[in-house]
Amino acid sequence: VRGRTAAVCERGRPVRCGDSIRLTHLGTGRNLHSHHFSSPLSGNQEVSAFGEAGEGDYLDDWTVVCSGTYWWRDSEVRFQHTSTEVFLSVTGEQYGRPIHGQKEVHGMASSSQNNYWKVMEGIFMQPSEVFKAEQYHGEL
Repeated sequence: VRGRTAAVCERGRPVRCGDSIRLTHLGTGRNLHSHHFSSPLSGNQEVSAFGEAGEGDYLDDWTVVCSGTYWWRDSEVRFQHTSTEVFLSVTGEQYGRPIHGQKEVHGMASSSQNNYWKVMEGIFMQPSEVFKAEQYHGEL
């Protein structure tokens, strides 16, 4: 998870519901990207990998849609594409070749049970001191 395009994101800063972020694949360094093209299997909006070493463009930005103030570990979350407003989704369509059995990830115009996501692995970073103070001392 990185800050939106051209923004500085402080390491360890909690992600707020409503923040714009980029999702970068650690293995390839490419960002989750979408644009007004049809996806190959479902005909919904295409979602692909784009950029190099985490650098791409504004079409890599996604808004975190969750309840409450912050996106908490183990909670469900939605990602809405900042430019085109589709929700990051997965349904039953599977590729045959070259990635047999992999499901198509795409953008859907409406929210549904197919666009809830939950973090399953990653690196947990301790909250910053500013966040800790905000949590325990609301008057600051």
